[in-house]
Amino acid sequence: MTRNSSGTIATDIEDHVQATKIEEIELEKDVKDSSRDLYAPPDGGWDAWGTVFGTTLVSFGTFGFVNAFGAFSDYYNEQYLTNYSATLISMIGAVQVFILYLFAGTAGALFDSIGPRYLVPTSGVIVVFSLFMLSITKPEHIYQQFLSQSVLFSLGATFSFFPSMGLMAHWFKSKIPYAMGCLASGSSVGGIVIPIMISRLIPRIGFGWTIRILAFITLACFAVGTVTIKQRRPSKPFPKSVSAFFDITAFKDPCYLFLVLGCWFTVFAVFNPFFYVGLSAEIANSGSNVNGYYLSILCATSIFGRVSPGLIAGKVGRFNILYISSLISSILILALWYTSFAQANLIAFAALYGIFSGPFFSVTPSCVTEISPIERVGARIGGTFAFMASATLAGTPISGLFIKEQTKDNFDKLILFSGIMSLVGTALLLVSRLVRNRNLFAVA
Repeated sequence: MTRNSSGTIATDIEDHVQATKIEEIELEKDVKDSSRDLYAPPDGGWDAWGTVFGTTLVSFGTFGFVNAFGAFSDYYNEQYLTNYSATLISMIGAVQVFILYLFAGTAGALFDSIGPRYLVPTSGVIVVFSLFMLSITKPEHIYQQFLSQSVLFSLGATFSFFPSMGLMAHWFKSKIPYAMGCLASGSSVGGIVIPIMISRLIPRIGFGWTIRILAFITLACFAVGTVTIKQRRPSKPFPKSVSAFFDITAFKDPCYLFLVLGCWFTVFAVFNPFFYVGLSAEIANSGSNVNGYYLSILCATSIFGRVSPGLIAGKVGRFNILYISSLISSILILALWYTSFAQANLIAFAALYGIFSGPFFSVTPSCVTEISPIERVGARIGGTFAFMASATLAGTPISGLFIKEQTKDNFDKLILFSGIMSLVGTALLLVSRLVRNRNLFAVA
């Protein structure tokens, strides 16, 4: 064999080895692509919309009670807990939201490792049990409301409500704002139905049986949710790192930083109309038949405000919807609620505020999703709500300090405080939007 022929054989062998390596790399890439496609969001289908339906019912049975706390607050102030100040009573709702938000990140991680099959029914059992405990609380024993309604209820609800948001990213991509809006609308329906039931049923059957009926309705919601809610991605091991619960590195992104700061200030104000619009109406128009329905009006129009952004987000932009709706909400607080407590004025405020405050609840998670890597979405959504938790704990009680004596002048101070905090939040949301895209008229 000549030297040339042996060199040719060696070259052929090297070429064959390189070709084999290239084929192996391409094969590995194809496997990864097919695996990625296997779990890609389908943006529709029976399982996807069934999950939306189930999570909407879970939203009704969890955050629906948060939206309806204004009705509980009115009843507690007027009849059930009259020995306590309005500020202390408002702390029941504040602690309820605080615990819900605080454990959002932990709930998402636990949901990823266990899945909805076990976590949703477990959450439902705790929520329903807490409502039955609430139904046997005694008048003028406020610690019982704190234990059942604030602590136990929220610990159960947080492990189904916030993971439901994360599930939307499993099933939807372009339609995720609409899916989030449907989920959030469930809590708005709760905010309509629960206050009406409280105002109508308590005079007839008493507080205890009214709450038990609500507990049975909640049980039915979780039963359907257990069957219809499904996960698309495989379960992951329970994380051992804190960063899996709260993505601290996200704060290095100025767009995310100003987004969560804007949400923090906005949360100081956004719940105040839900908690206090009915009470302000009672001060100005005592005995009016409409007083028990302001919260229901607000929550009814909020359904449109939470669902409609999903229909236009692709053309207008999620960040645009968020800061514009927050700006209009701030203006409504100062221009309608602050200026007059006349019945027609309060009805108009409740209806319009429901529409323009709605996007804050449905679009905020979508904005976080838009600027986050897919593998960090859960941690960032959980971190966002956990960051807002302190504002929920402080905002409502601080507002309650303004109305230790429930007069028109004191309510004006509460409303002015709410409007200013909402405007500060709106300004920070606008900064986040400009960091995202400096062109104010661009879709972003």
